Amino acid sequence: MSSDAADVVVIGGGIAGLSTAYFLGQTGLKCVVLERDSIGSHASGFAYGGIGALGGGASASGGPGPSHRVAVEGVRLHKILAQSLPEQTGVNIEFRHRPSLSLLFTDEEITSAKRSIQWMKTQPGYTVDLLDGSQVRGIDSRISSKTTGAVYVEGTYDVDPYHLMLALKQSVEIQGSVIKYGSVTGLESRDGSVSAVRFNGTKIVCSKVVLAMGPWSVEASDWLGTPIEMRPVKGQILRLSMPGPPFHMSIGYGSDYATTKSDGNLWTGSTEEEVGFNEEPTELARDQIMASLINMIPSAGNAHLVKHTACLRPVASDRLLLLGRVPGWNGVYMATGGGRQGIVMGPAMGKVIADLIATEHTDISIVAFDPGRFSI
Repeated sequence: MSSDAADVVVIGGGIAGLSTAYFLGQTGLKCVVLERDSIGSHASGFAYGGIGALGGGASASGGPGPSHRVAVEGVRLHKILAQSLPEQTGVNIEFRHRPSLSLLFTDEEITSAKRSIQWMKTQPGYTVDLLDGSQVRGIDSRISSKTTGAVYVEGTYDVDPYHLMLALKQSVEIQGSVIKYGSVTGLESRDGSVSAVRFNGTKIVCSKVVLAMGPWSVEASDWLGTPIEMRPVKGQILRLSMPGPPFHMSIGYGSDYATTKSDGNLWTGSTEEEVGFNEEPTELARDQIMASLINMIPSAGNAHLVKHTACLRPVASDRLLLLGRVPGWNGVYMATGGGRQGIVMGPAMGKVIADLIATEHTDISIVAFDPGRFSI
């Protein structure tokens, strides 16, 4: 079996993997990034692209959850990448300020919102207000007349996820890292430390490996001898051509959302489906998404479908990240599990792993995200 060599091998070319390679490149370490398909062909390239730290980091009680600090760091890094990536690569990632409006329809929802915005108001960088129905329709008269209120948030952003992936790809290549396409079939070890990655019938000799394989991280269970309780959760998004002016904010209800993106289309979704590794768009999801959209914006019934996409998000059995060193393997790290907040947290996940590899230290506590926790 022939072999190559690398400082670090990153398995997975999504947001977490490319961010890891990017931040390692800033320390002078060059990576070989291994991707089974193509950059941006799965969840990272087909996400909605909303950027904020007041949603995905929240716990069931409405306050900050274990992932909140990672989300906060992710937003900070996105703002930096929004300047550095276009300057370095010439790729416009369409990063822009985009307020959010979370609609409320019942008295119970208003009561719950009053509780949750208490901690939201304490978060630096955000302005949060509870609006009544008339104020909501004053912002945009197309919003449903059934809306009794909304939580309005300034300080959120969005990005074109596919362009972001292309910019990260070009940047890591400019830094000297290499992207290769094909299948990884396992790891090799010597005296408890990783020594090589088996790839496309060859092996790549290395002392550091980062597993950033999204929902396919479950395949690493056999390589590591450690259970990785990761599954795919399917999400589908519609892109619609809709008459009238664009929406200048992200409008949401529950887990659904809609906004006019930089391509001029109204993007709306998204589903959460436990259907294994089936990535095909479905008519059932299309109809569900449209029903939810029309509930928020009745005139959207006049919109025309431009594109229908589906992707698989990585979600752990306890819905927390898998982030940090893999126990029992010197030199093996994992970065996955972002679920619906993968784009938000991806840069921070990459920075955490890059810091661990380069300095053996990270400023963010990742104790709750131990990749070996499922073997206990």
